[in-house]
Amino acid sequence: MGGATGDPVERGYPHLGVVHEALTAVHRRLTADGLPHYAAAVAPADVAFDDTEDLHLGTQRVAGALVRHLRLPEARVIVTFREMTHAANVELTAGPEYFVELNTRFARHRRDIGAALAHEITHIWLHRLGLSFPGTDANEVLTDTAAAYLGAGWLLLDAFRQDALTSQKLGYLTPEEFGYVLAKRARLVGDDPAVLFTSPQAYEAYERGRARAGREERVPPLAAAPWPARRRYARDRRHGTPAAHGAGYAFECAGGTLRVSFPCPACRVRLRVPVRGPVRARCGVCGSVWECDT
Repeated sequence: MGGATGDPVERGYPHLGVVHEALTAVHRRLTADGLPHYAAAVAPADVAFDDTEDLHLGTQRVAGALVRHLRLPEARVIVTFREMTHAANVELTAGPEYFVELNTRFARHRRDIGAALAHEITHIWLHRLGLSFPGTDANEVLTDTAAAYLGAGWLLLDAFRQDALTSQKLGYLTPEEFGYVLAKRARLVGDDPAVLFTSPQAYEAYERGRARAGREERVPPLAAAPWPARRRYARDRRHGTPAAHGAGYAFECAGGTLRVSFPCPACRVRLRVPVRGPVRARCGVCGSVWECDT
């Protein structure tokens, strides 16, 4: 797992395309029936760690809590500490034992052990499911996205802290991207991750990500789109193709029926509905229902 202390923190949404692919992959793998098992986020009390607790016993306790949260009952995670460049590393084998190494700096900054383990144990979860992306960077983005979407990754965003002299961030997603994924999760399961954050910077990043996710639920042909976007959509519909403004929707004609396709705001699978006015679009992957005006 990557981590930065003192270095400039990348901001914005540079990995958003891969994040979208990751959301789709997790939805397809778990289906709408499997995701409710992760409706509750990992509890802060289960991963809290202070200086009075034995380092190794406490680390194993936190690892066990995350294993249970990710529903890995057969996984035994053995955690050790060593000097390394990265924040953490996991050895992926056939199991049932997995070996995680944490940077020795976490022995001094115990409050972030849960965040580091959340990423590494999500690697195990993905390995067990046989779910991966080609390329190291894309696979790490998948891991961060899955961790956040399944209720453990709020710890990674909460590890983002800045002051006048120092900064720290864990994981490969930017703070805003973590906030974006957590907002997608919040809409799906109805939780509020904002109450979990101890870092003011994490809360601010979540709010920015939430605003971005919210805008995706207000684009045509969704009925919640504002009037200027609706007017532009009507113009594009007359011409049969969207203008070059990144709208995301496209028109196609099959069998004499004009349809519009657009990404599901929840799982990013493309939905196709007939162009005939008000219609409800149900996503066959995540089960979300969207009111549209096509």
